[in-house]
Amino acid sequence: MPETLNQSLTRQDEDTSVAVKNLDFSYGSSPALKDINLEIPANEVTAFIGPSGCGKSTLLRCINRMNDEIPVARITRGGIHIGGIDIYDSSVDVVKLRREVGMVFQKSNPFPRSIYENVAYGLRTQGQRNKAIIDQAVEESLRAAALWDEVKDRLQESALGLSGGQQQRLCIARTIAVKPRVVLMDEPCSALDPIATAKVEELIWDLKNDYTFVIVTHNMQQASRVSDKTAFFYMGELIEFSETSKMFTNPRLKRTEDYISGRFG
Repeated sequence: MPETLNQSLTRQDEDTSVAVKNLDFSYGSSPALKDINLEIPANEVTAFIGPSGCGKSTLLRCINRMNDEIPVARITRGGIHIGGIDIYDSSVDVVKLRREVGMVFQKSNPFPRSIYENVAYGLRTQGQRNKAIIDQAVEESLRAAALWDEVKDRLQESALGLSGGQQQRLCIARTIAVKPRVVLMDEPCSALDPIATAKVEELIWDLKNDYTFVIVTHNMQQASRVSDKTAFFYMGELIEFSETSKMFTNPRLKRTEDYISGRFG
């Protein structure tokens, strides 16, 4: 019997690179992505940059099929593979896919529950009822998110009482508690102050050995600090993709240089 995506991604030694192949994507009759070909390496941080409306968030949401929720959204050609598995194959369980490909949004969205229950939520929805296992996962996830020391004595307090930066790190802890293989981040620091931003960036860098990160950002400095590779999008097309250090010091195309230097965007 052929291996499924969900079996594949739960194996710790599995390749979790993301391959976007000849992807065309539209909202109704309006093309949003045109012939995207992109190899996102496993256990690295890849940044998507480009002006508003260029398609970078649309592509991010294609990677865990969040665009499926939009009736007029559809892939018209090509596909996306994770670890060699076509995530748009009819055999793929989308709910399980989204457990393996987690998402952190632009605005922190903790549940109106306790700090503990926010992190435990995903485990409980998967059927985990063993309190000792949940306790351990909550602590490990909060430690990984560099939040444990700040909240360990207030786990039963509402998550809504945390600061904005703490809430975003809590959302990261909630995401990694279910052990995804890929973590998508859509402008995760846009609402944070510089100190909270620095903590989230450090966290991403510390966790990349365990997860494949894809981050959408408008902040050129953030992309240069946190990512291994950068993809520049413009008007639904992938213009350039390379090592971040190379793109920011010696981009191949003038359009890329103009965007990075602030001449447009």
